[in-house]
Amino acid sequence: MNGVTRGPAEKRQLLFLILAGIFLGNALLAEMIGGKLFQVPTPWAVFTLSVGIVLWPVVFIFTDIVNEYFGRRGVRQLSFLAAAIIGYAFIALSLTPLVPAADFSPVDDASFSRVFLQSQWIIVGSIAAFLLAQLLDVTVFWLIRRQTGHRFLWLRATGSTVVSQLIDTFVVQFVGLYLPWRLGRQGIDFATFLNSASSGYLFKIFVAIAITPLLYLVHNLIDAWLGEEEAEAQIEAVAGREHADDATVMKE
Repeated sequence: MNGVTRGPAEKRQLLFLILAGIFLGNALLAEMIGGKLFQVPTPWAVFTLSVGIVLWPVVFIFTDIVNEYFGRRGVRQLSFLAAAIIGYAFIALSLTPLVPAADFSPVDDASFSRVFLQSQWIIVGSIAAFLLAQLLDVTVFWLIRRQTGHRFLWLRATGSTVVSQLIDTFVVQFVGLYLPWRLGRQGIDFATFLNSASSGYLFKIFVAIAITPLLYLVHNLIDAWLGEEEAEAQIEAVAGREHADDATVMKE
């Protein structure tokens, strides 16, 4: 860009910043819009889904990409940062009722609260569920990586998603949608919760498999930008560090 030649270290740093921005932006947006539900009719059943699910496939891809190039440490850093940002959003939204809308405001207080303050419950559930799911994701990812080596990116990406999203989907919707209903606020009853969470989980697994070509496309684009030798060296250095960390933990 602009005739500037970047060295390998600068490219790795810029890559992490780009991945972090996409990861954090989509995670927060998915939480903010998660209170809206939609239905997908099929010959077998009508599936109820949260609209936030549309953005989670992007988070899946970039979790796996960060895991591949920067390891568990990179994913944990971004996961805790995402939780902090989501928590900040929760605090910011909690303060908005203190400022009443003007009479001519296109969005009145009731409409604003119905959309954004409903999302507060999604955010509360997500902070715990998101962190737990991400920590499970990286653990399963590297368990599979240890057995398969550099091969089968699709297997460790899909396998980690299958485990982590089971926890994330049910915990988030239980806290974010069912508990408000139990407390007499806007939300969904238990039957709808089970339908929505089950549908969402199945949808996420389907999408995790369907977006495998996109995962490889992003991987290949990064390899081309870093240079194949540099990308390979980065991946192997991360794998070596992860194996060394595991060996240290086992000795302790």
